[in-house]
Amino acid sequence: MLGWGVSYEAFRGSEIGASLIEDATAGAPAMITFMDQHTALANGRALALAGVTGPVEFTEGAEVVVREGLPTGELREGAAMGLVEAAMPAVTARERYVRIVETLRTLNACGVTGVHVMKGDPGTFDLARELEAAGDLTVRAIVPLWQQPETSFDEMRDQLRHVGERGRRWRAGAAKFFIDGVIDTGTGWLYEPDSEGEGTLPFWPDPSVYRRAVARFAGEGFQCATHATGDRGVREALDAYRDAGAAPGVRHRIEHIETLQPQDLPRFAAEGVVPSMQAQHMMEFRADRDDNWSQRLGGERCDRAFPIRSLGESGARVALGSDWPVARFDPRIGMAAARLRRAPGHTGRAAYDDQAIDGLTVLEGYTAVSAYTVGEEARQGRIAPGFVADLTVFAEDPVECDPDDLVELPVLQTIVDGETVYRSDG
Repeated sequence: MLGWGVSYEAFRGSEIGASLIEDATAGAPAMITFMDQHTALANGRALALAGVTGPVEFTEGAEVVVREGLPTGELREGAAMGLVEAAMPAVTARERYVRIVETLRTLNACGVTGVHVMKGDPGTFDLARELEAAGDLTVRAIVPLWQQPETSFDEMRDQLRHVGERGRRWRAGAAKFFIDGVIDTGTGWLYEPDSEGEGTLPFWPDPSVYRRAVARFAGEGFQCATHATGDRGVREALDAYRDAGAAPGVRHRIEHIETLQPQDLPRFAAEGVVPSMQAQHMMEFRADRDDNWSQRLGGERCDRAFPIRSLGESGARVALGSDWPVARFDPRIGMAAARLRRAPGHTGRAAYDDQAIDGLTVLEGYTAVSAYTVGEEARQGRIAPGFVADLTVFAEDPVECDPDDLVELPVLQTIVDGETVYRSDG
């Protein structure tokens, strides 16, 4: 039994543990993944099938949480969750292909014309070729190669030859890193501990190895994208990019930037690093700061929450996206969240609403700046002669639409590379 999207708020007042789901799962092996995809809760049967009986050592910042020597069922970060995932029945190649095609069509129906496959590997390129040859690649795709602490430098060297691989609608040329986890579980890398005394450890146990990996890929012309939520993680990524440099026309990027030190804010514009941000994550926050994320950070770090507006005012080009499957992929939700700093349709004051941005800036973040992020601003991201025909037709101007109504704004047509991939029945 699998579940997704659980909020940390559901466990307020109790410790996260398998005992909370044992009755509901009635003895069947089960794992529930939290909304940020960085934590999961497995029941006793699932842990038994995976052979997890106590603490486990990892080569990255992952953890099987134990109490009195026994696993609680809480699994932090991918390597820990992977222990249970390895015991699950395998999905066939055909099942995976069908699911991907269905997902792409769903994305098209929401107006999506382009995606970033952030956990790519060389096998993903083969899948992209297969999809494209069959006429099923109905989005334009960037496929970064995912690097992990256990990835050896020999393996990295073998990946460097893929820098120029591409099809008509997809391409390689990017590398993805995690320097930390998430604020909600104390795995986001902070300068000062959070309210639970956590948050002081990086995802790469030896950050110097991360810096060397970034330098290796940057030196071969790759764009580097680093997941960094905490203020120390953000600075570590900025420092790594500064030291590594970038090939002409390549702009490194940092994903998320949930909080940062004031002195690091102007560095994005000055050093040519793109902040890639996802306002949907804020839809769970509360104006009174009585949510798990805010309680974890506390104080002035919360005052710097998701500084989209401040980064833009500093001169940085802020790219906007979804972070799906962690947040919902519909760009209408994302555009509304960036303008409201809360879930559309809800009443009351939003959390951290001083960082809200206007409708035109939001649209640029999803279009022109997204093209700029990947060095394609001369052919993508605008409607102009000579540009590729990646177009979304809305029933009315999303810039002028009331942000609370954006979610219901009809998508009439979606065009990718000149091909209509979605048309509304209406």
